[in-house]
Amino acid sequence: MSFPPIEFKKGRLKLLDQRLLPGRETWLSCDSAEETAKAIREMVVRGAPAIGIAGAYGLYLGIRDFKGTPAAFRKRLSQKARILHEARPTAVNLPWALERIQGKIALSRGLSAEELKSQVLDEAQQIQKEDELLCRGIGRHGAPLFQKGNSFLTHCNAGGLATSGYGTALAVFYTLKEKGKRFHVYATETRPLLQGARLTSWELVRSKIPCTLVCESAVASLMRAGKIQKVVVGADRIAANGDTANKIGTYSIALLARAHKIPFYIAAPSSTFDARIATGSRIPIEFRKSEEITEGFGRRTAPRGIRVENPAFDVTPHELITAFITEKGVIHAPYKKNLKVLSHGYPF
Repeated sequence: MSFPPIEFKKGRLKLLDQRLLPGRETWLSCDSAEETAKAIREMVVRGAPAIGIAGAYGLYLGIRDFKGTPAAFRKRLSQKARILHEARPTAVNLPWALERIQGKIALSRGLSAEELKSQVLDEAQQIQKEDELLCRGIGRHGAPLFQKGNSFLTHCNAGGLATSGYGTALAVFYTLKEKGKRFHVYATETRPLLQGARLTSWELVRSKIPCTLVCESAVASLMRAGKIQKVVVGADRIAANGDTANKIGTYSIALLARAHKIPFYIAAPSSTFDARIATGSRIPIEFRKSEEITEGFGRRTAPRGIRVENPAFDVTPHELITAFITEKGVIHAPYKKNLKVLSHGYPF
């Protein structure tokens, strides 16, 4: 199954509004870099690879109508890239995609502004096409790790909705299904925005993959009861030593998996690895507005005046990670050495 959340046709960017799922499937049109940045910030589109793809197209929208010299074009490109870069800080795919396009333009000499525009669009389209291949590769390399009859746990949404359409962690499940393997998935509800309940469950039900929705607070009991054999989650940024930022609550699940001797896997494309950051302590963590907790989905559930802390991500130390499932294969410790095989993202 494929659930592409991004379409770019006839010069228009359309995003599946993930805030409205599973109730409504509504597509939002973006016609500028500013509108794209707003859609990323407000989580119309989310998931590290999908944010990167949307940002790349948003950068093209920012310069599409530009008229002027190549030098002025590059200045405009940089301005629009800054606007998009600031939309969300943790997921590395967004700055990676923007810097990749700017790097290509910086090396393109002797071209007109119109020719440079075409290069920006071509690169954005290439990023989307590459992500489709990367996700398929993750599924292909990850599937052999798991046995018939396994029950998996996944957290947040690392499916097609978070990528070009096939997913990272969920790519493993989709590949297993394509191979006719029998298995079961436990999906965490994922507070406070319920990406597991609203998005992962939606994908799995539509794919006819057996799935059970649980609260994060039930994970320890499920593990102790022997109902979970493997954990597979995605990632938003991975440091050079393997420390991994992912949706808040991932660290807790990794600790529980270690306590119950359950393998804990990160599934991510090489574009999510950031060798410029040595350890997870340097990964910027996004803090979101308090209303996501106190007034989730428009209904107040906490008293006015209560102090709120709402980190969107946490960092799982590399020593809790069994292996990384990537499009280039399964990578085991020592991560500082073995992750150097990846060269698609920020170079190691």
